[in-house]
Amino acid sequence: MIKFALKLARKPESIEAADHESLRDHRFNDDDIWDIGAITGLFALSNRLAHLVSMRPNDEFFTMGRG
Repeated sequence: MIKFALKLARKPESIEAADHESLRDHRFNDDDIWDIGAITGLFALSNRLAHLVSMRPNDEFFTMGRG
């Protein structure tokens, strides 16, 4: 699952039927594959938009684990 998500995030054009089959071999069904892709895609989208406008989380969240 992680390998698929990373491939989708880094080189989406390289996803092929074999990637789907590999997930099915690990007992993921089509709905699971959709969920993995949707979560990966939405996370990538939100991060790219945040970087576009130099968005920073609120101060409390931003300082968590940094002090």
